[in-house]
Amino acid sequence: MNINDLYKIIQDRRQKMPKDSYVASLFRLGEDRIIQKVGEETTEVVIAAKNKDKKAIIYEVADLLFHLLILLASFDITLSDIEKELESRNK
Repeated sequence: MNINDLYKIIQDRRQKMPKDSYVASLFRLGEDRIIQKVGEETTEVVIAAKNKDKKAIIYEVADLLFHLLILLASFDITLSDIEKELESRNK
């Protein structure tokens, strides 16, 4: 799945807040829980990298990216905002 498409799904879940959605449940729990999940996933990436486990790194980075997208959406930060920041660093 493309990151832009995933971000759109996350935004949709934030707007519609379906009862059976994990993403919506995180938005219901609030920013502190979303921030906590990003921290947890970051730690799991570090552990996988420390263990030199390529498969685990891929799995955990996917989880981290997913939760980072939820964090961005919770602060109304778009992927375009991130792209612009990265572009500004390349000058």
